[in-house]
Amino acid sequence: MRTSVARLYQKGDLRIETAAVAAPGPGEVLLKMAAAGICGSDLHYYQDGGFGPVRVREPIIPGHEASGTVSQAGEGVDLKAGTLVAVNPSQPCGHCEYCEKNMPIHCLEMRFMGSAMRLPHEQGMFREWLVVPAKQCFAVGVATPAAEAACSEPLSVCLHAASRAGEITGKRVLVTGAGPIGALMVAVASYHGAGEIVVTDLADAALDRAKAMGASRTINVSKNAQALAEFEAGKGYFDLVFECSAAAPAIRGAIAAIRPRGTIVQVGVTGDVPIPLNAIVGKELQLHGTQRFHEEFATAVDLISSRKIDVRPIISHSLPLEQAAAAFILAGDRSAACKVQLTF
Repeated sequence: MRTSVARLYQKGDLRIETAAVAAPGPGEVLLKMAAAGICGSDLHYYQDGGFGPVRVREPIIPGHEASGTVSQAGEGVDLKAGTLVAVNPSQPCGHCEYCEKNMPIHCLEMRFMGSAMRLPHEQGMFREWLVVPAKQCFAVGVATPAAEAACSEPLSVCLHAASRAGEITGKRVLVTGAGPIGALMVAVASYHGAGEIVVTDLADAALDRAKAMGASRTINVSKNAQALAEFEAGKGYFDLVFECSAAAPAIRGAIAAIRPRGTIVQVGVTGDVPIPLNAIVGKELQLHGTQRFHEEFATAVDLISSRKIDVRPIISHSLPLEQAAAAFILAGDRSAACKVQLTF
């Protein structure tokens, strides 16, 4: 059996090819893929050949946020044929120092599907058929569309970021950057009972989606660079910031607008960025990093299946696998697109 795949060779060189598909072994399932989202890291691979020190050094099938239908189950697997599942791309080893300390996110031998961090690269999910361990497959609600199920991975990222923030209920929250992660971060903050959620971005289309996800107020900082100045009075207004842009001006603005002893959770990823350490020290701010997820994946599947978090506003476009290159170009146009998905 063979499958169509989207394989990236280098910056801008994405090809539709075919590859062999093995039968599922014990503990594995064969999935007919349904929908797969283009993530920011996938986009960096396509546009720039990587991000920071992570570079595409050999051909890679991108894609790490997807859903698929069970076609065949290997020995010892309870999942029935026809079941729609969300696929967790994270594969911690289970026995290294950090796994044994219940910190699998920091596994020393982490295998994360569609990632160029390791060599050989971990191949991802932009393919028509996929064999994967059944333990990475989470059945979704029977009425849940495949496109929504495929948003389980990015929602998991935001749920983990929220866990790094401490108490959210009643807090004044600033979300900087309203791309797919920023928009989902708004939904998670709202789900956790934030008292107020203000969102900043450079694009009106992104901010409109943030409103649909639960933002109290949105601010286009490209139209008014001083728009956050009102929040700087009295040493700051916000209790909590989820910084999703990784843009230096946004980070500096957030530090100026947060109150003393507030918490900043850095969700967005980039290279080195200068930040005002004097303000962090002077305000006694808590600055938390956040990366990926673990147990949050099952929670994300449940929240999407029940529509307690409605991800539909972020899904802007769906294109067939054969149009993967066009989908990547579209995903890079923030004035038109939010979450672009491939379908199979």
